[in-house]
Amino acid sequence: MSDIIQLLPDHVANQIAAGEVVQRPSSVVKELMENAIDAQATKVELIIREAGKNLVQVVDNGMGMSDADALLAFQRHATSKIKTTEDIFKIASKGFRGEALASIAAVAQVELRTKQSGASAGTNIYIEGGGLQFQEPTQTHEGSSFSVKNLFYNIPARRKFLKNNNVELRHVIDEFQRIALAHNDVEFDFFHNDEPVFRLRKGTALHRIVEIFGRRLQPLLLPIAEDMDWIKLSGYVAKPEGSKKTRGEQFFFVNKRFFKSPYLNKAVQEAFEGLLQPGYIPSFFLFLEIDPEKIDVNIHPQKTEIKFEDENLIFALIRSTIKKALGIYNVAPSLDFDRDPKMDAFFSSAKSSQSSMNTPGRSFAVDRDFNPFKSEQYPQSQQIAAETLYQEPLHSAPSKINLFEEEDFQEDLLRLPNGYWIYNKGSETLILDPGRMHRLLQQNQKAPKFSSSVAQSLLFSLEYHMNEIEKVKYKSIKKYLPELGFDMKLAQENVLRIDAVPQGLKESQVTTFLERIFEILEYRTEEDFMSYFSHQWNRLHSKSRFDFIYKHEMEDLIRRYQKIGFPRYDPRGKQCYTELSLEDINSKF
Repeated sequence: MSDIIQLLPDHVANQIAAGEVVQRPSSVVKELMENAIDAQATKVELIIREAGKNLVQVVDNGMGMSDADALLAFQRHATSKIKTTEDIFKIASKGFRGEALASIAAVAQVELRTKQSGASAGTNIYIEGGGLQFQEPTQTHEGSSFSVKNLFYNIPARRKFLKNNNVELRHVIDEFQRIALAHNDVEFDFFHNDEPVFRLRKGTALHRIVEIFGRRLQPLLLPIAEDMDWIKLSGYVAKPEGSKKTRGEQFFFVNKRFFKSPYLNKAVQEAFEGLLQPGYIPSFFLFLEIDPEKIDVNIHPQKTEIKFEDENLIFALIRSTIKKALGIYNVAPSLDFDRDPKMDAFFSSAKSSQSSMNTPGRSFAVDRDFNPFKSEQYPQSQQIAAETLYQEPLHSAPSKINLFEEEDFQEDLLRLPNGYWIYNKGSETLILDPGRMHRLLQQNQKAPKFSSSVAQSLLFSLEYHMNEIEKVKYKSIKKYLPELGFDMKLAQENVLRIDAVPQGLKESQVTTFLERIFEILEYRTEEDFMSYFSHQWNRLHSKSRFDFIYKHEMEDLIRRYQKIGFPRYDPRGKQCYTELSLEDINSKF
């Protein structure tokens, strides 16, 4: 039998190797921007065309390269970051494998212009499909400018599998955000098809987060900070109101490097236990600083996975630090977002006092007929004992606790984690199913159906403040909006002015509706927009009980439900609410 094993030609081997590093235009963006950061740039400009398929250009004011280094940088395994095996285990820079530029040059047309500080001239290199076309002296600014054109031009099969421009642009934005968030001390500009996407100036971490994700997020952010001998944790988490059903605002960084970790995601989720409705994800921006020797960043080709030496301790640190911050800012775990934090302190004090008194050799007399809901059964002697037990005089508490402290809604109201609500209606305590109540109201009031031809003008224009990502999504679908009944336009750089909406859409629903549409468009195409619009419209008018997460929504539902007589059953004979007997509550104690 003849020999069948042979060495691959260099250009084929390079194209195969490129597949690990370069998967789409966003891969090129990541590698070139990280190189700019490693070159100590204080200003980085990203320019792309056709979502990066035709051009990805990164311009920086970093150190630049000499003629010899510029040429050597495109060779495989060429790197300035590693000299010994030990260096691999204390990596502090972004790129270090020495494969990125060689891989990119193997599947694109690449031009580099670079100049070192103080040099009289720079160098210009052009490479096509991995082959050097020329290198010559040139006049250019200090720093580097990499231009990557026509990605996968020599591998048509790979180029064919790239997604449409909206999807590829979203991936590019993801990579840009990750680098920009980690380096708030660097200026960044981002242009797509000559249109500005981001213009980020130097500032604090909070300033950078708000610049990227919009001002609407700022009042929801809580600071996180813990400094220990071996690790430092800082950043921000959003209050439960900032949670979403889609991922996108969950960021972990270690030593200014973005990474993914389902395990540590769970630590954040556990810290919010009891605060989020099912299916919702908290938003967070968390930064870890740790000795590089205690982590391994070389376990994934894109270096987005990290191996920690003490992962369990980091899990516990993240969970406890977030819990502490939620407590400090009165967002303690409870059954409702708006629960009065004084109640948590009250019951916490009671639990602490009771546990301290449960010592051997001591016993307490219990009145089994005692009913805590009847004030006349609370004699003065028991009241004094209770004041001592709870370490807090009862006369300081209001006679009727209003968890929401609003004068326009006098009944007590509490949301349960499963989506039901507890409601004190006069002398009755009811458990409500808001989904069934809402559907019954629809049947009585004939909820509006979506019409693509009828618009209703607003007496006063509404304004929706978009972040840059939402602005990109808006531009991709704006041509569909007039036929759907919307009249909206960009009034300022990031402010959407809304003058008309589809008939049947209330003004109070517009913001929520737009937010849901933008969430749907996270990785969807503009061609899908019409069907998803109709889906979201129908969903808006057929809420499940889980969609009622804020008390003002439930208050409005109850007011409307009272107008039709507060019926107990829907037409199918299903209960819309059930009574919670105080006798049943008493039997539990």
